[in-house]
Formats: sequence, C-alpha cells, structure tokens
Amino acid sequence: MPETHSSMLGIGTQMPDFSLPDADGHVSSPCERKNGYLVIFICNHCPFVIHVAETLNKIAERCRISGVELICINANDANAYPADAPIKMVETAAEYKWTFPYLVDENQEVAKAFCATCTPDAFLYDKNRSLFYRGQLDDSRPSQGVSDGGNMLAALDDLESEKSPPENQKPAIGCNIKWKS
Repeated sequence: MPETHSSMLGIGTQMPDFSLPDADGHVSSPCERKNGYLVIFICNHCPFVIHVAETLNKIAERCRISGVELICINANDANAYPADAPIKMVETAAEYKWTFPYLVDENQEVAKAFCATCTPDAFLYDKNRSLFYRGQLDDSRPSQGVSDGGNMLAALDDLESEKSPPENQKPAIGCNIKWKS
C-alpha cells in the first residue's frame, strides 16, 4: 500500500462551500451556527481508514459534545474501485455503526477544493470556517499501534477552549485518493 501525505493546506484557509449526497441520495451541506466543522476524506477499502474506523466514532462523539459538525466524504473513483461504491458505503457505515454523514463526491470537485490527497485526510475548521487543524488523527498506523485519535481530540479541545491552532501539526498519511482519469 503506497503511502500518500496530506497537502497541509495553510492554517486560516476558508472552508469551501459544498453540498453532496449520501449513498441514498439525500443531499447534505455544512450547517450554519456550529462551533466548528470537521471534514474527513475517507473511503471503504483503505487500510489506513479501516485502522481508524472505530476511532471515528470516538471523534464523532467528541464533536457532538462540542457542537462541531463532522462530515466524512468519499471522493474515490467508484468505477475503478468498486469497493468504494455508494452501496458499499452504506455497508461500511453500518458495520462500524457510523452515525455521521458519509457523503459521495462523485465528480471529485469537493476533494479538489479542499486540496485533499489521501484517506483519511482531516480538516478542522472553527465556527468562522477558518482552518484550525489539518493532518493526522493520531500517530498510529495500520502496521503499528492502536488508533486513539489523540491529535484530533487535542485539536478539538484547543478549538473548544478558544486556544490558538496547535503548532506541531503532522500530515495525514494514507492511501491516495483514487482520482478519475
């Protein structure tokens, strides 16, 4: 599995607007008047995502408590990678008991607007939609350690406490987004 690093977009970058459907066709957009927004690009088959799949529930609960909206997006080319097809997204969400929106970026425009490069690739924005944290969820990898979401949970704590963005942000490492040709 080739490793790809996140692009580490500049802190303070504004969150792109978007509306995307879930696997059932229900369209979602980020809500207004939230305390923040966490957008994570994931997919169904990536070993890096599977490694953090349970951790996403822990992060989702922390987001709920803090009033931060969590949205996950699958931008992979489902024609070339059938394991990432919308019907498989429904199965994956059910398997891991995900309750957050898991949206389909079929034309990959949203992933490009976010400068997403890998799965998982996380972007945490403050209530003004200004990028606060981007990069890895934690230091663990599929071949080592247990995922605990430590980096993201600490960033959520800092956001809630109205601290400055964390200084030592590390890029996410995962599978590359499967771009359409």
